[in-house]
Amino acid sequence: MVDETISASLNEQQVFMLRLLKNPLPENDFIEIRRLAVKLLAKKLDEDVEKWELENGITEETYEALSKAHFRQSSKNSK
Repeated sequence: MVDETISASLNEQQVFMLRLLKNPLPENDFIEIRRLAVKLLAKKLDEDVEKWELENGITEETYEALSKAHFRQSSKNSK
C-alpha cells in the first residue's frame, strides 16, 4: 500500500531513480551523484534564465540600471 501511494505521487523518472538507488551507495559515490545532479539543474536554470532574458530584452545594462535604482523607487512612483 505504501509503495502504491509513493508511486502515485512520483513521476516515472523519480520512481526509476529510486529503484536505481535502492541499495545504499558508498558515501563518496552518493556525494558525486548529488554534485552531478546539482550541476545539471544549475545548467538548466542558467539556460532558462538566458531564454527569459532574450524573450524579454533583458541586457547587462538592464541589470546595471536596476542595481543603481533604489529598491522602493517603483513603489513611490505608483502612489
